[in-house]
Amino acid sequence: MPDDVQAQSLLRLGSRIRLARTRRKLRQEDLAQQIGRARATVVAIEKGSSKTEIGAYVAALWALGLLQELDLVADPGLDRDGQALAFSVVDKRVRLRQQLNNKF
Repeated sequence: MPDDVQAQSLLRLGSRIRLARTRRKLRQEDLAQQIGRARATVVAIEKGSSKTEIGAYVAALWALGLLQELDLVADPGLDRDGQALAFSVVDKRVRLRQQLNNKF
């Protein structure tokens, strides 16, 4: 996946976390305290920094009550391509039938 697509996804996530925080009338300091991180981490999350660990993003989502939505990410039930590949007969491995040797 190109870097710009990844960056755009992180920017959207960061801005959504920021919007959720401001709607809850929380300061960056308040969210940082709730997740046990520095305010600078919250700033980085809201900017969509790729250098910020995923655990910080998850903690922020948890503190904002949005963690259940994370369960939809990479859900096997929603992975149409993966399901199609899993049920495809083209890629199944088939063994050649060997003739039985009954000589003992």
